[in-house]
Amino acid sequence: MSACPVHDGDVQAARWRKQWLLEEGVAYLNHGSVGLSPRPVLDAWTGWIRRIDRQRLGFIRREANAALGEAYLRLGSFLGTSADRLAFTTSTTMAMLSVARSFPLEPGDEVLINDHEYWSVIEIWQRACNEAGAKLVVASIPVPVNDQDTLADTVFAGASERTKLVIFSHVTYRTSMVMPAEVICRRAHEAGIAVLVDGAHALVQCPVDIDSLECDFYVASCHKWLCAPAGTGFLWVHPRMQTVMKPLTGARRGTWRDAAFTGTEDHSRYLAVPAAIDFIESAGLDDFRRRSHELARYARERITRLTGIEPWYEDSSQWYASMAACELPLLDERALQDALWKDFTIEAYINRWNGRSLVRVSCHLYTQAAEIDRLVDALVKSGIGRPRA
Repeated sequence: MSACPVHDGDVQAARWRKQWLLEEGVAYLNHGSVGLSPRPVLDAWTGWIRRIDRQRLGFIRREANAALGEAYLRLGSFLGTSADRLAFTTSTTMAMLSVARSFPLEPGDEVLINDHEYWSVIEIWQRACNEAGAKLVVASIPVPVNDQDTLADTVFAGASERTKLVIFSHVTYRTSMVMPAEVICRRAHEAGIAVLVDGAHALVQCPVDIDSLECDFYVASCHKWLCAPAGTGFLWVHPRMQTVMKPLTGARRGTWRDAAFTGTEDHSRYLAVPAAIDFIESAGLDDFRRRSHELARYARERITRLTGIEPWYEDSSQWYASMAACELPLLDERALQDALWKDFTIEAYINRWNGRSLVRVSCHLYTQAAEIDRLVDALVKSGIGRPRA
């Protein structure tokens, strides 16, 4: 494959790569599943660990609240919201569990979700509905889809006068689709339906201004695209919903944040979140989004040219950001993922969604176009498609 303009950024990407502890020779194209923390974030994290472990109980009693308050202020500023609407959690899943435990459902109520959602989210809400005697309605969003109004219509196709909550991902984890969050939130509220947004993949990939969405709940991970330490996420709750939040452990200590409290916590991870924000902002958010989308587009073009399978949505940053999901001929996904690592030292997300095999390529500051070329060559050598000019 001859070089094209997207390869011009590879030199800078190689410089960024030195900020991570990535093994030499590994093409890490799966940042979306398990993000990696760069050296400055690791340094900040270990610094907090040392500070806390000098006198852990003393830190918890006399310093933790102030230190966490500063971290909340920094995160709130980054997300376009205020600190008093945020609670740190270990993950998006834990934040989702907190909402599922607290949201008031009664027999006959309905919760609306769609089939692009993360499998554990569907399971969490199926269980919550079962316990309340409510019904989980899973809307089907077929692909290809090329009109965002039609997409919003499809999301609400299963809504009824009994629908109490709609749940959707800001960026879907398998299909990598950017959902029209503002439109969905507005239409839900016009219908008197509460909204929960799963932003696990949205932070950094997309501009996130939570207050402007006017949703009721927003949950996300900081350890994915923001590159904070593993085990950092947050729960955002609008003031109108804070009174319904129940303590996750059953013990109330005094604020709605008890809904996210799980017992003795490692504050060091949360306190390193500001360092992650500083790092990603030092790269320039606009530059990050432009370059990572350019790489995702390149991956999408090369893979769809290889397979001849039509893309699932338009070639636009309105539809996808730093991840590209492409359909592959139906295959053994686990075997291919294992072979990519064993034979080519490539980490990429290979999975199945709605009976279709797919590859998802995640692009971050350290990603090089040459690594995408390696992936495509590996797919060819694995018997997928044929080499094209």
